[in-house]
Amino acid sequence: MASRLYTWGRWAVRRRGRVLAVWLLLLGVVGGLGITLHGKVSTEFSVPGIESQQAQDLLQEKFPTAAGGVARVVFAAPEGDRLTGSEAKAALTGSLKKAAAVPGVLNVSDPARTGTVSQDSRIGYADVLFRESADNVPETSKTALDDAMEQARDAGLDVEFGGSAMQPKTEVGGPAEIVGVVIAFAVLALALGSLIAAGLPLLTAVVGVAIGVLGVQFVSRFVEMTSTATVLALMIGLAVGIDYALFILSRHREQLADPDMDVEDSIARAVATAGGAVVFAGATVIIALAALAVTGIPFLTIMGLAAAVTVLLAVLIAISLVPAVLGMFGERPRPRRSERAPGSWALGWARLVTGKPVIVLLVGVVGLLALALPARDLRLGLPGYASQPVESTQHKSYDLLSEGFGVGFNATVTAVVDTSGIPAAERTETLTRLRTSLAADSGVAAVAKPVTNPDSSLAVVAVVPKTGPDAQATTDLVHRLRENAPGVDKAGGTLYIAGATAAAIDVAGKLSDALPLFIAIIVILALILLTIAFRSLLVPVKAALGFLLSVAASLGATVWVFQNGHLNGVLDIPSAGPVTSFLPVLLIGVLFGLAMDYEVFLVSRMREHYERTGSASEAIVHGVARSGRVVSAAALIMVAVFGGFVFNHDPIIKSIGFALSFGVLVDAFVVRMTLVPATMALIGRRAWGLPGWLDRITPDVDIEGAKLPQRAPAGQEDEHREAVGAPGSR
Repeated sequence: MASRLYTWGRWAVRRRGRVLAVWLLLLGVVGGLGITLHGKVSTEFSVPGIESQQAQDLLQEKFPTAAGGVARVVFAAPEGDRLTGSEAKAALTGSLKKAAAVPGVLNVSDPARTGTVSQDSRIGYADVLFRESADNVPETSKTALDDAMEQARDAGLDVEFGGSAMQPKTEVGGPAEIVGVVIAFAVLALALGSLIAAGLPLLTAVVGVAIGVLGVQFVSRFVEMTSTATVLALMIGLAVGIDYALFILSRHREQLADPDMDVEDSIARAVATAGGAVVFAGATVIIALAALAVTGIPFLTIMGLAAAVTVLLAVLIAISLVPAVLGMFGERPRPRRSERAPGSWALGWARLVTGKPVIVLLVGVVGLLALALPARDLRLGLPGYASQPVESTQHKSYDLLSEGFGVGFNATVTAVVDTSGIPAAERTETLTRLRTSLAADSGVAAVAKPVTNPDSSLAVVAVVPKTGPDAQATTDLVHRLRENAPGVDKAGGTLYIAGATAAAIDVAGKLSDALPLFIAIIVILALILLTIAFRSLLVPVKAALGFLLSVAASLGATVWVFQNGHLNGVLDIPSAGPVTSFLPVLLIGVLFGLAMDYEVFLVSRMREHYERTGSASEAIVHGVARSGRVVSAAALIMVAVFGGFVFNHDPIIKSIGFALSFGVLVDAFVVRMTLVPATMALIGRRAWGLPGWLDRITPDVDIEGAKLPQRAPAGQEDEHREAVGAPGSR
C-alpha cells in the first residue's frame, strides 16, 4: 500500500492545480445542490416494529385526527389571579379563536369545557391539533399560533408551548462551537510552530466537512433523517479532517528537518507513511460507523452512514488535496533550524512509563475502572422538555404543567385499542374493564374516558402516571400496563401502550438489545484490522482491551454527569435524566474508529523502528517520541472540537459532545500514550510475532513504508523531474 500511495502522492503534487480544481468544483456542485435542493430533517426518533410505532401507524390509518401533531398551549395567570376571571377568560377565548383559524389546525380544545385547569385555577392548557403529523407541521403554522396568543399575553397571562408539534430545532455554529475551532487552531499553531502551517489542516477539513454536510442535506430530500445526523457528520468530519491533515503535514515537516530532503519526495513519503496510516485508520472509522446498520434502527443507520461518508471525504482530501496544497507551499513548511527537535518531552514520557510498566498498568487500569463504576446504573431514554434550556418555552411549559397538574402529567401515555375484532355489543364493556384495570395500578394518577374513531373500530385512552417521564417508576409502569394485553386479546381486540413516553422507552429497549451484538462486532473488527496492520496477535488484543476500558470510562463519566446530575451548573444541564438511548452505540462506533486512529499512528512508528533495528525496547521509546507530539495535538484538537458541542442547547448534541470529548481524552492520553507503551514494554519482542499459518494468509499492507524506494539526494530529485518533464515545486 505504501508504494502505491507514494506514487499517488507524487502524482497529486505534480498535478496539484488539477487536484485543487476538482475539489473546488465538487464543493461548488454539492454545495449548490445542498443549499437549493435540501430536504427537511426530522426531530423524531422512530423505530419500525416497536409497539408504540405500531400504535402510531394504526392511528394514522384508522384515526388520523388523533395521529396529528399537537401543540399544547399552557396558560398561567399571575400569582393571586385566576384564569376564570372575566378579563383572563375573554383573552383566552379570543386567542383560542384565532388559533383555530391557523392553517392546518383541525381542532382547539377549550380549557373551560374540558376541565384542563388546575385546582387553584391559575394554570390551564389547550391542545391545538394539527392535520399534519408532528414532524410535518410547518414553521409558518407554529409562528401563526404564537402570534394568535398576543391577546392572552396582553391580558397579563404567561403563554408557553409544549406538545409533540413544538420540538425545538437543532442548531449549531454558536459561540461554543466556534471557540472549539479556535482552540484547535491554537493547538495546531503550537504543534507545528507556524500559523501558515496551522491553517492548512483547518482549511482542508472545512472543505471536506462542507461537501459532506451539504451532501447530507441534499440526500435528506430523498431519505428521512434526523437533524442529529447532520450535526454528527459536522462534528466527526471536522475533527478527523483536521487530524488526518495534521498527521501528513507533521510527517512532511519532520522529514524536511533534513536540509537535503527534496520537497516533492518528502510529500510523497508523507502520503505513503502517514497517509497509509490515515487510510487504514479512516477505514476503521468508516466501517465502525457503517456497522451501526446492524442495530436494525433506520435513523441510527442513516446517522452512521452520513458520518461515514464525511470521514471518507476527510481521508480522500488528506491523500489528495493536502499533498497538492503542500506542493504549492513548496519550501515554506520546512522547519527553522532554531526549532526544537520533535519528541523531546515525549521521549522522557516514554522512558518514564516503560521504566515501571507494571505499576503504570495497575494505576491506569484501576483508575479507568473507577471512572467506569457509575455506568453500572446506566439508564437509557430520550430527553424530554425538562432537558431543554431553562429559558426555552418547552422547559417552561413542562414546569407549569408539573406545578398545575403534577409531574406525571408530562409523562402521559396512551392506550390504543384496536376493537375491530371485538363484537360491537361488547366493545363498551371491554373498554370499561380495561379502564378500570389501568386505573387500579398504584403508579397511575388518572385515566381519561375512552375516545373512539367514527366507526368505533379504534379507541384511545389517556393514562397519567404519578411519576415523571424520566423516572424508572414510569418505565416499570409502562411494562405493567402492557400486561393488560391478554385480557383485551381474549375479547378479540389488541392493546398497544403508546405516546412519547412509551416510544422513548421502546427505543431504549431496542437499542439495549442491540448493544451486545454491536460491541462483539466492533471488537472482532478491531482484532482483524489490527492483525492485518501490524502482523501481530498481541497488539490487536491489547488495543481492543484498551478500547473497552476507554468506552467504559466515558460511559461512566456520562452517567455521572447527565444521569446523576453532577456538574449540571457548569455544563448548563437543566435537568438530570436518562442517557440518550442511542449514545452508547454511537459512542462505541465513533470512539472505536478514533481509538484505532491513535493506535495505528503510535504503533506504526514503533513497528517502523523495529523493522529497521530489531530492538523492541528502542522501538517503543522511538515510536512514542516520534508520534507523541502529533498524537497529543490530534487528541487535543478532537477534544476541543467535540467539547465545543457540550455547550450546545440541544440535550442530545450536548451529551454526545461530552461523551466523545471525554472518551478521546481518556483514550489518547491514558490508554494510547500510557498503557500502550507500558504493555508493549512488558510483552517485548512477542508483540511482533504471528503463527506461521496466520502469517501466510495475512495480507502485507506495509503501512510503515518499509518497501519504499531509497531516498535520493535533493539534486538527483531535481534532475529526475527535469528528465520526465515534471512541473517541479513551483
